[in-house]
Amino acid sequence: MSNPLASMTGFGRAEILIEGISVQSEVRSVNGRGLDVRTRLASGFEQIETDLRRILGKHLTRGSVTLSLSAQRESTPGEIVVNRQALDTVLDIAAELGTRIDARRPSIDGILALKGVLEPRDRPVTAQLQERLDDAARQCVDAAALALAESRAREGVHLGALITARLDEIANLTASAEAHPSRTREAILARLTSQVEMLLQSENGLSEDRLHAEAVLLATKADIREELDRLVAHVAAARALLQGGGPVGRKLDFLSQEFNREANTLCSKSNDVSLTAIGLDLKAAIDQLREQVQNLE
Repeated sequence: MSNPLASMTGFGRAEILIEGISVQSEVRSVNGRGLDVRTRLASGFEQIETDLRRILGKHLTRGSVTLSLSAQRESTPGEIVVNRQALDTVLDIAAELGTRIDARRPSIDGILALKGVLEPRDRPVTAQLQERLDDAARQCVDAAALALAESRAREGVHLGALITARLDEIANLTASAEAHPSRTREAILARLTSQVEMLLQSENGLSEDRLHAEAVLLATKADIREELDRLVAHVAAARALLQGGGPVGRKLDFLSQEFNREANTLCSKSNDVSLTAIGLDLKAAIDQLREQVQNLE
């Protein structure tokens, strides 16, 4: 197999640490008709969204994809600063209370220990640091997208096995229809003779030319040779697509529709209960095939 099959569902995650800032990326995907990317980016990374979408497109061709990118500082703050407004408020209250009650003046360490007087302040992000963070974000998304692609490839192996099993079932049912006793020359002739006799016994009667035309029509309806040949050809085409690998989900989905069309025609042409049962089993196997195919990239 030149390229692995891939599912459209999966998850990938990556993280890079830059100067105390953790850049984290998560990429999730589910089934989709094309490649539909939605992004949730932390503030400051909006300017590289086009780059991130291009990176995802390098790894994925189909699926509804959600990219989340966040940046979090480590627990150690950049610096501690005094909240001047809070400090002034505390000092004003202490001065007012000092005129009303006899108490010791508050100590500096006591004031600074009050909540809100001292505050942590993150180190500002400079243009140089933002550039490094942007590079880290690109690498992080690339790593997460690769992990997602690998996850989808692992699921693709499982899907390939399920699809192959359904194709085997369709091939076996097609062979059963091919070998069905109702398709022998004698069975078809007997059924045609019976139907012609019914036409002859009709009250209106039929001319010789009309009778010949009706006989030809009945014979044509009884012939499922073309449907069987196309089913065999479709199975071969589907196996070739699986063998070639890569993003073949759309092509296999189209083939599954063609499978279903042939099975429907086979059932409509059948004049035998057991052959119709084979046609219904074919339709059930084809429905299962399509369910699995629609998960493929």
